[in-house]
Amino acid sequence: MRQAMRSSSARTKRAVVEEALRLLIQTKGQRSLRRLRGKIAWNGDLDSSRLERQAK
Repeated sequence: MRQAMRSSSARTKRAVVEEALRLLIQTKGQRSLRRLRGKIAWNGDLDSSRLERQAK
């Protein structure tokens, strides 16, 4: 717990645990998204999409 508190910006044990749980959920979500890689067809212009994003 001490090491977790030192390596995070959390000041309490509860905050460390909550941050760890958020990270766990995020990691699991990324894993499920990675399973979809290459399985979804996308038709679009990547350069155009990037330009629109920069304009905002």
